[in-house]
Amino acid sequence: MRLSRSLASVTAAVCLVMSLPYEAMSHARVREPGAAPSELFGASCRSKVTGSEVTTYCHNPYPRTDGVRLHIECDRWWDLDTDGPEVQAGPAQTVRLTGRCWKEVRSVWVSHRKLAR
Repeated sequence: MRLSRSLASVTAAVCLVMSLPYEAMSHARVREPGAAPSELFGASCRSKVTGSEVTTYCHNPYPRTDGVRLHIECDRWWDLDTDGPEVQAGPAQTVRLTGRCWKEVRSVWVSHRKLAR
């Protein structure tokens, strides 16, 4: 009986610690001397594929400008994949990116690049 009670206590304690949010467990982390604090960066993007056309909206809620590019991989072997031009998404700005394939779209993704302030 005593073994099962102590095991239950340990199990409950482990479950409690594992369920804490990451921020609560990371407060004791020590930063390297001279290391810059982490910077929030990156526009959030949502893409919509309609037939062979792709439309993506990227919104940048952060103070640093984000250079976003739309990349489209087409399904057919003879259809050319495209990498769109880089568009600057400034602070609190939403940009629209478009592209297409001749036939079906296999995949779509957006790349991000930190631009000078």
